[in-house]
Amino acid sequence: MRAIHKVDELNWRFALDDIATITAGQGSLPKLRIACSEAEADIYLHGAQVTSWRPADTEEVIFLSDHSRFEDGKAIRGGIPICFPWFRAKADDPKAPAHGFVRTKAWQLDSIQQEQGSVVVTLSTENDETTQRWWPQEFRIEHRITVGAELKLELTVTNMDSGPFLFEEALHTYHRVGEIDQIRVAGLDGAAYLDNTDANREKMQRGDIVMTQPTDNAYLNTQSALELIDPALRRRIRIVKSGSRSTVAWNPWESGAKALADLGDDEWPRFACVEASNILGCAVSLASGERHTMTATISVASS
Repeated sequence: MRAIHKVDELNWRFALDDIATITAGQGSLPKLRIACSEAEADIYLHGAQVTSWRPADTEEVIFLSDHSRFEDGKAIRGGIPICFPWFRAKADDPKAPAHGFVRTKAWQLDSIQQEQGSVVVTLSTENDETTQRWWPQEFRIEHRITVGAELKLELTVTNMDSGPFLFEEALHTYHRVGEIDQIRVAGLDGAAYLDNTDANREKMQRGDIVMTQPTDNAYLNTQSALELIDPALRRRIRIVKSGSRSTVAWNPWESGAKALADLGDDEWPRFACVEASNILGCAVSLASGERHTMTATISVASS
């Protein structure tokens, strides 16, 4: 009953008739449904997470696992999780939640606005007793999501603490693909990367990225635009980023998928994670009162 009351209140405050409504999504978690002239999208307040984006006259662009959990304190498998303030495991505490804690928090919905044919949604979160258990710093994060012919994600971290802090971040995008072993990712030829499937050994990218085995690469000091070429779905997904100095490419493959309870054994060929990030040696240092914005803009074209 409490969840229903919350949805009713959010609709009363923020809904835009026939364009933006809040419903009880899976697990009764509040979900924002966008349907504008240029695109449709689903955004959960849980993790401020986009779980669907479909530009007009195109197929779904974002992968979401049929086995995903939709529970307080659990991450949604698929969509675009926000990783903060660390990526992968926390270096000094293996018991800490993987990829940080904001992807499992309920975020606050701040505004929904129309801008021409697009809809702009702003959500925010900040430190509290649950975050300070793992990370003592004081912070505020704003996630501004523009749903239209392009999907634009703007993640702004503000240091509210009395001293500086260092953090990692990622917009951990699960792109829906036709067949993982047929795709190519262009834009990183000649870039150095750390291969997390091979003890983080440093290697050099030669040509386009292809995924024919478990892949977990962190490309450092890279700011170029990327293009995910998908012959099975006959489309190209373009990712343009700013405020991001690293790029992650990941797929667990069959062996890794079996270890993930919230991912079906037959789902791994249907997604490729290629994402804007600032991780490892590209982590962001913020002085007290400073803010940093990382942006990823995703668009789709037929091929």
